[in-house]
Amino acid sequence: MSGRKNCFVVIGFVLSTSLIACAISVMLVSYHYSRIQFELLSAICGKVAEQAPETKKVISATLKEYTGGNTGAKAEDGFLSTLGYRISDFAGPAYRQNFLFLTAGVLTGVFLFLFTFLYRNKIEAMRIRALADYLEQVNTGKAVLPAVSGEDDFSKLEDEIYKTVTFLYHTKDAAVQAKNGFAENLSNIAHQIKTPITAISLSVQMMKQDFADKPSGSSCNTLSPMANHLEQVGKQLLRLSHLEEALLVLSRIDAGALLLQKNDTDVFTILVLAADNLQELFASYGTFADIPELGEMMVTVNLDWTMEAVMNLMKNCMEHSNGGPIHCSYGQNPLYTEILIWDEGEGFAKEDIPHLFERFYRGKNASDGGIGIGLALAKEIIERQNGTIRAKNKPEGGALFEIRFYSH
Repeated sequence: MSGRKNCFVVIGFVLSTSLIACAISVMLVSYHYSRIQFELLSAICGKVAEQAPETKKVISATLKEYTGGNTGAKAEDGFLSTLGYRISDFAGPAYRQNFLFLTAGVLTGVFLFLFTFLYRNKIEAMRIRALADYLEQVNTGKAVLPAVSGEDDFSKLEDEIYKTVTFLYHTKDAAVQAKNGFAENLSNIAHQIKTPITAISLSVQMMKQDFADKPSGSSCNTLSPMANHLEQVGKQLLRLSHLEEALLVLSRIDAGALLLQKNDTDVFTILVLAADNLQELFASYGTFADIPELGEMMVTVNLDWTMEAVMNLMKNCMEHSNGGPIHCSYGQNPLYTEILIWDEGEGFAKEDIPHLFERFYRGKNASDGGIGIGLALAKEIIERQNGTIRAKNKPEGGALFEIRFYSH
């Protein structure tokens, strides 16, 4: 509350309390003075009756006429009390008026107190709601510094919230700058790697061509080891090329430059296209993808990048399937669309499961040609499309990837 509103509440509480106190005080004072008057009248009448006993009947008649004949049996000290009169018999209309004033004062004070109390609660509720709305805007990134609302009980809390939010904004900006710097460095490294890879690849191709052009009489014993070395160099160059491509993609993701144009796409189409692109690899490993057609189920994703993520998961299963098939399944409910991809191999090592989606992490049973990027890239792509992914072992054996794309 502002200073003016706070002052209004204080005045309201003071006035209401004062009204109630004044009303009760007036009633008590009125009763006190009525008792004094009663005692004074009793003393006078008693003195007169004592000095002139013959006047006692006159006094009694006069009192009956004044009080309307109202007498009680309450025994009190004093002349009037011996005749059966009470203080209320002489208060008459004044006593009733005082009681009405007391009732009106108390009711007015109570009403003013309740009004002030409710008003204060309403103002506090508005202040709490304003702070809650501000925090909600902070969470959505739309917060602006609100105007100063004055000094009240919430001012310190408000100041601390604004200080915390300002600190978090500075921390966020610093983190974003650091992340952008990291992404830029990663991109530069990837581009720098590309140049020597290209040069070495050309050299290897030229060396292979030279060996192919050697006369047929050349020593096979000399050529064979060299050819094997060139073959190994070629494999490592291919691995470096994949690493360079993955680094470029990760740098674009970290910099927020990877734009995913989403469209409604059938899950069966994603799985089939991903498997088609891996047919040569599947053939070399002696495996295949088992993809049942379970009806049309649409997800809002980018087809190319989602297919890339699924391919990485299928390749991981392929490398650990021991020649068995790669199974796929999918289902849909009002909350999410689920895609399952699993193999019939030995499954993940228990200590590897918490780290499978970390960048450059290579598990206990990782293949020799892996660089530890595929699963991390798949996770980044899926999570950027309102999805989740997790890995676990099937009870009967084999590794299982569980993907969920949420509807909202």
